Parts: sequence; structure tokens; C-alpha cells
Amino acid sequence: MHASKRRFLLGAPLALGSALALAGAARRKPAPAERIIGIEARKFRYAPNLIELKAGEAVVLELTALDFTHGFSIPEWKVRADLVIGKPVQLRVKPEQPGQFAFLCDNFCGSGHEEMSGTIVVKA
Repeated sequence: MHASKRRFLLGAPLALGSALALAGAARRKPAPAERIIGIEARKFRYAPNLIELKAGEAVVLELTALDFTHGFSIPEWKVRADLVIGKPVQLRVKPEQPGQFAFLCDNFCGSGHEEMSGTIVVKA
């Protein structure tokens, strides 16, 4: 058998396998990009302080402290993070149950700290 024919016969299964793998990848839908919700923390308030999500929807909360090292906590979900000035923090959440869930600053930031809170509304 000629060397060129042997190379063709040995390489044909690899080429076929690669073509089938590429065809299968083309049929698959790409994963949807995660929705990112930016939240700014500054003395005594979060912006936005009302966030609406769908039950089962995975999102990324991207939190940025603008003026102080704040805390961020969603007690019912056992989610917590420290927010250092100018360093965005990403928290991935996927609420499964509808309802209203409070979030708050849990790092004392001065008089008015008690009002630094917000609500996540999860709809069915």
C-alpha cells in the first residue's frame, strides 16, 4: 500500500470525528449570559434599593462601595459580603421561592446606618 493512501485511511476517521463534533456543537444553543445587576452602596443607601427577580433566575449582583467599607447581607438567603471602596464584589444568587427579601448594610457606617436597606422581590 502506498504511503499516501495509508495516511488518508488513517486520517479519515479523525477528520470524520472532528466534523461530527463540530456539527453537534453548532446545534447546541450557547448558554445565555448571566444578567448582572449593578448596586452602588454609599452612606445610608443602596441604589437601586428595589430589585425584581424571577424565581429560578440566576443573576449576579455586582456591588460597589463608593464612600466607605459597607457590608451587604441578605439574611434569609445567608448571603453576606464586605464591600471595599472601589472594588466591585460579585454575588451569584438564584432565588427559588417567590416573596420579598430584605437586604441591608451590616457594617456600621454612621448615624443613618439603620436606614441603609433594600428589598428583593422574587416573582413566580
